[in-house]
Amino acid sequence: MKGAKIKFPENFLWGGAIAANQCEGAFDEDGKGLSVQDVTPRGIFGPPTEAPTPDNLKLKGIDFYHRYREDIALFAEMGFRALRVSVAWSRIYPNGDDECPNEKGLQFYDSLFDECLRRGMQPVVTISHYETPLNLARRYDGWRSRALIGFYERYVRTLFARYGKKVRYWLTFNEINSLLHAPFTSGGIATEKSRLTEQDLYQAAHHELVASALATKIAHETMPDAKVGCMILSMPLYPLTPAPDDVIAAMDAEHKNDFYGDVHVRGEYPGYMLRYFRERGIRIEFADGDAEMLKNTVDFVSFSYYMSACATADDRVPRGRGNIIGGVPNPYLPQSAWGWQIDPQGLRYVLNRFYDRYRKPLFIVENGLGAEDKLVRKDGELTVEDDYRIDYMRAHLKQVAEAIADGVEVMGYTAWGCIDLVSATTAEMRKRYGMIYVDRNDDGSGTLARYKKKSFYWYRDVIASGGKSLEGE
Repeated sequence: MKGAKIKFPENFLWGGAIAANQCEGAFDEDGKGLSVQDVTPRGIFGPPTEAPTPDNLKLKGIDFYHRYREDIALFAEMGFRALRVSVAWSRIYPNGDDECPNEKGLQFYDSLFDECLRRGMQPVVTISHYETPLNLARRYDGWRSRALIGFYERYVRTLFARYGKKVRYWLTFNEINSLLHAPFTSGGIATEKSRLTEQDLYQAAHHELVASALATKIAHETMPDAKVGCMILSMPLYPLTPAPDDVIAAMDAEHKNDFYGDVHVRGEYPGYMLRYFRERGIRIEFADGDAEMLKNTVDFVSFSYYMSACATADDRVPRGRGNIIGGVPNPYLPQSAWGWQIDPQGLRYVLNRFYDRYRKPLFIVENGLGAEDKLVRKDGELTVEDDYRIDYMRAHLKQVAEAIADGVEVMGYTAWGCIDLVSATTAEMRKRYGMIYVDRNDDGSGTLARYKKKSFYWYRDVIASGGKSLEGE
């Protein structure tokens, strides 16, 4: 098929995405409580510590808490129409189960959202992004406890009442399907992963799904103009071979991720998941009203996309490195320095697959390339010649244009880590995603000065042209 003419909608939400726990820092300022991130210095799969340690780069982040005006000005210079951010739950409710919110935390996000709006960009707010208050993890074992639904409800009611006139787009949980793979980071579950059963994890997932539906219900009741989306970690899984067993293995693997989107969009548990539970003796406890609550479905589906992988029924085939879910490496694809396979066409595939499945607007809220960048001096200024990042983003955005030409309704694209921040999966600074370089190193040194990379100017031109500049590349 001939490549489509590049055409993005006039109201397309071009922008970038960051998360509080990876950029804000100020972990102990203005009344903020500890979150699960403040005791995990080794990344998503690293064991937690008893207390924050000096080598946890997230404690300082990139000092966005104090420098957000400077950073938002740079985003505005790139032409952002949207900035995806998250609220740090423990900055609003320091322990998670507090009766009253922390006013200084609320004031910070008032100022942050005001600055976004003043600069012409819509805040896209993730309510819970891998930062469950630590007290909820240690006292209640996180989302294994149904009590968290009530604490989450209090939190979202506070956010909606305070920011309902400033924020139109809300995401309930970041990469909700990651709970099975990183239960402490994703679900605040303090019990060691090796001691958790599938029963434990899927019951926790049920609590999150009910809480998400409850948040959607409250939003629709209190903010008529608001749009609420789920957020899925998407990683398409191709059959390793055309063997029927491999095709079914890929289908089964996809179902484990589809489950979360299906509940969010269709409002009920799908039959394939009921079979999975039945055959493994998993019995999800539904409280009175849960089934009815799940019928409060989302307005759009948002997702991250970084890579694809393969699936096979042959257990002897080694699995590879990659994003949280992982999979069998595809022999036809290159990979990044961190083992994440690069597959631009996979993004078009995901967009078509989700739209065919859900018929809801789609929002790509994370996509980008983690790489080691080197500062160089050019024309008297420090910068990064990151043509590899430009190549990655160009290829993926062209596939978004293909999906739009296919008839897929795409709301927007917010590039992940639009400014360098602490990596979630590895908790290091050398794995950089941004179009703005931040002078901070893995040993904690650096001035925190910001420098525009080559990709900064390239993305600025893409946005200014509405994507038309991609045609000549």
